[in-house]
Amino acid sequence: MDFLSLFLISLLVIGVNGASKTNQPRSFFVFGDSLVDNGNNNFLVTYARADMPPYGIDTPSHRPNGRFSNGRNIPDIISEHLGSEPVLPYLSPEMTEAKLLKGANFASAGVGILNDTGYQFANVLRVAVQIQYFREYQQRISKIVGEKQARELVNKGLVLVSLGGNDFVNNYYLTSFSARRQQYNLPDYVSLLISEYRKIMMNLYESGVRRVILMGTGPLGCAPAEMALHSSNGECAGELQAASELFEPQLVQLVQEVNAKLGDHVFIAANTKLMHNNIITNPQAFGFENSNTACCGQGPFNGLGLCTPWSMLCDNRDKFVFWDAFHPTERASRYIVEQMMNGADEYMRPMNISTIMHLDSNM
Repeated sequence: MDFLSLFLISLLVIGVNGASKTNQPRSFFVFGDSLVDNGNNNFLVTYARADMPPYGIDTPSHRPNGRFSNGRNIPDIISEHLGSEPVLPYLSPEMTEAKLLKGANFASAGVGILNDTGYQFANVLRVAVQIQYFREYQQRISKIVGEKQARELVNKGLVLVSLGGNDFVNNYYLTSFSARRQQYNLPDYVSLLISEYRKIMMNLYESGVRRVILMGTGPLGCAPAEMALHSSNGECAGELQAASELFEPQLVQLVQEVNAKLGDHVFIAANTKLMHNNIITNPQAFGFENSNTACCGQGPFNGLGLCTPWSMLCDNRDKFVFWDAFHPTERASRYIVEQMMNGADEYMRPMNISTIMHLDSNM
């Protein structure tokens, strides 16, 4: 199917959203880092945790639940669009048989594409472990519904992956003399990440998934943590922005190459850097008032250290793009998901999630 056809289908889906089948529940699987972790790290001995107030302050319980957000995060909001409740973290003791059939979240804050990324956080679920758990998950549901139905549940599921940001922030740029900076210049390091990402994609494909959204790194240099360290005038940190600029187009190219090899639109590149840039560079146009300071934190731009009960906390989270030093507020996440659902080719290539749902509903 060519890009013109996909674009026309996107317009059709947006125009008849209320009458389409895009909101029918389907299984949902999540892999990656803290942008999409909804609590796995609560069950690990790790420093990468969001289990203390004021995390979760805007949830119904007003209590932390492992999400790096004031409320719901990106996977939660996608689940809303799918017409389903948020999937549980795979390590949760609440993961009953009925919950398993809805999907699972395998993400773990601190991880990256490379195995040595995030080593300072101690025990986290590296990507290889997340995929290992996914295969264990399939064995578990096979015992519930049989191998054929289990395979179909995975084949028809939607998958979200968030990787890459930590490979820069918590590896390459962690210190001026990091091991990876001594080994590689930036272009060669990006090439390494892309090469390793290809292996992860093929491992997921071989595990049975057929619709996978790959989130980009986002505007790394504009995170309050990086601005606190590298900016004196409110400008985004140049080196990290350059890293994003190199990584994003190569991720799109990787998706195109792998899809061509597979003969199907299995992987979709989500340009989350561009989505974030919209609300960072012109926050007022989207109802935000602050796009460079974290709602919760301390120091310049509230970007130093963790968000804790003793941090400065903004009164109105809906007016802030960033919740803490790295992660978006729930409202910013809702804007990002809206672009993932209905955005044009510049945001979602080769198609958005609404188009995926429409195509798959007719299969």
